[in-house]
Amino acid sequence: MAEDNKALTLGARHFQLTEVVVGALRDRIVAGEIPPGERLVEGKLSEELGVSRMPVREALRLLAAEGLVTIEPRRGASVTSFNPRQVRELVEVRATLEGLNAKLAAKRHDDAQIAQMQRILDEGTRAAIAANSLEMRRLNQEFHRALGNIAANSLLADIMRSLRDRTALLFTAIDRDRGLQTWDEHAGILRAVIKGDAELASLLAFRHVYNAAQMEP
Repeated sequence: MAEDNKALTLGARHFQLTEVVVGALRDRIVAGEIPPGERLVEGKLSEELGVSRMPVREALRLLAAEGLVTIEPRRGASVTSFNPRQVRELVEVRATLEGLNAKLAAKRHDDAQIAQMQRILDEGTRAAIAANSLEMRRLNQEFHRALGNIAANSLLADIMRSLRDRTALLFTAIDRDRGLQTWDEHAGILRAVIKGDAELASLLAFRHVYNAAQMEP
């Protein structure tokens, strides 16, 4: 029994360590600190993160399942890069689902949720004025998560969580340059949600994604 408990404890610690490594690598990839196409060498990452190779290897496999990492035979792991067709497909799906997200939010919001989104919007606008790219990125993610909370569709939220991480690989460099434009678009979406104008909220959210990708629908 004691051996079983010890094994369970070690297993739980290993799982927690892997999750920590996943979080650290995901944050660096999504932030653009590790650019698309760059190799992810287990030995180097284990040294940087202060862990053994095993949790790094497992973390890379988990991130590959999310689409953030590509693992190829004899070449190892690298940050996923997308060809033009894949970029178009990702943007099409993200724009469509963000539109649905905003549409549902406009139908289901309440005052407390609106107040939360207004707070995020105000903080994001201040970060944009200050050209604080790290804070803008964090608040941008928070804004879209809050919109998803208002939409109150758990299946859509799960799909969007993975999709936003993957499309972040496309948007990170562009987002740094858009600044106030991003938050002006967020403000328009929020106004439509407050008014309960589902169709307008959907259209603005749809266009927002294409604007972020600097593409035409």
